[in-house]
Amino acid sequence: MQNKIAGVLLAGGKSNRMGGGDKCLMELAGRTLLSRVIDRAKTQVGPMVLNVNGDPKRFASYRLPIIKDVVSGFHGPLAGILTGLDWAKKNAPDVDYIATFATDSPFFPSNLVDLLYKTIKEGHVLACAKSNGRHHPVFGLWPVEKRLALQDAMTVENIRKIDIWTSRYKMGAVDFPTDHIDPFFNVNTPEDLAQARDFLNQLK
Repeated sequence: MQNKIAGVLLAGGKSNRMGGGDKCLMELAGRTLLSRVIDRAKTQVGPMVLNVNGDPKRFASYRLPIIKDVVSGFHGPLAGILTGLDWAKKNAPDVDYIATFATDSPFFPSNLVDLLYKTIKEGHVLACAKSNGRHHPVFGLWPVEKRLALQDAMTVENIRKIDIWTSRYKMGAVDFPTDHIDPFFNVNTPEDLAQARDFLNQLK
C-alpha cells in the first residue's frame, strides 16, 4: 500500500504571519520544521516531493524533488494538491493516491496515512484528518484519478478553497485525539513556535 501513495509536502505559501520567508525552515529545538515533517512522513508513504515556489536552491540540502505550483499566483493548498496530483500522474505511474502534509505542523500522527487510506477503502472518495472538532484538509489523501477534475475546478471555475471542491465528493474525516497537544498544531506565529518548544520540553 505504501508504495502506491506519494507524499507531497506543502510549503508553497507566503508565511505572512511569520513575516514572510520560509516558515518551514525555522528551527525547533535545533532542527527545522521541515526536517521534522520529513521524518514523520517518510515512513508513511512511498516517493516524496516538496511543493515550494521561488528559488528551489534553498531546499537543495533536503534532496527531494521540488515541484512548483502548476497554477501560478499563490493560490494556497488546493494548488499544492493539484501540483502533487499532476506530478504523480506524470512521474509515478504506480501511485494511486497522494498524501499531503503541512510543513508547519511537526506533530502529526505516525499512523495518519494508514488511517486515511482505511477510510477511503471503507467507501469514501477523499479523506482528511480531524481533531478538536476541526477538519484539517491539508492533511489529506487524494486519488490521482481526480487530477483533471481538480484542474478544471481551479482553471475553469476559479475555485480556490479546498472545502468548496471537496464538498462535491464523499469525504471521510479521521478524528485524532488531542491528549497533550493537538497533533495538527501548526506554527503560524513566533508565539506558536515558542509553544511548540514548550511541548517538546514536556516530552523529554
